[in-house]
Amino acid sequence: MVAEKDYAEDETLRIDRASLATERLVLRRPAERDLAPLAALADNRHVAEMLARMPHPYGLAEAQAFLSAERQRQAGAVYAITLAAGGVLVGCAGLNVTDRGLELGYWVGEPHWRRGYATEATHALVDLAFRDTQVKVLHASCRVINPASRRVIHKCGFQYAGQGMMHSLVAGQVPIERYRLDRKTWASLRSWAQL
Repeated sequence: MVAEKDYAEDETLRIDRASLATERLVLRRPAERDLAPLAALADNRHVAEMLARMPHPYGLAEAQAFLSAERQRQAGAVYAITLAAGGVLVGCAGLNVTDRGLELGYWVGEPHWRRGYATEATHALVDLAFRDTQVKVLHASCRVINPASRRVIHKCGFQYAGQGMMHSLVAGQVPIERYRLDRKTWASLRSWAQL
């Protein structure tokens, strides 16, 4: 198994795109102006307990630490998910380097649930991963108790790859479902969508 540090230094996983636009969203690099809205949205136990690295409670200090860490990122990419009309922050999404390779991650603040923002942002990140890197497989996972996240993953073409455990800062050791999407399947899905 390759150590996480080795992946982080892999130039093939570097993503330099500053922003992405979808029909309703703009995904852009997090900035200082995001600190207060980020803290307000992320300070929600319902969100944090579904994620590995989000602490709870979450305040301005945690938002600043997140922003500082993202500025040091060598590979992958993290984006603030904002509404194209008005620029309101609704969550964050990214492509994170793990010991398995590149993994998709996302969260949307509770006031913005059930509007399709996670799916829209995730589609854009899947395309970005396969267009801007040479990865052969993209990974995703979700807690077994998170059917909304599972639906997002399925809508993006990922296939079930097994179960595992994840350490969540809020919930401790929790069971997760793992998913994968290979480049060939992604290319097929993209071509079918254009028919």
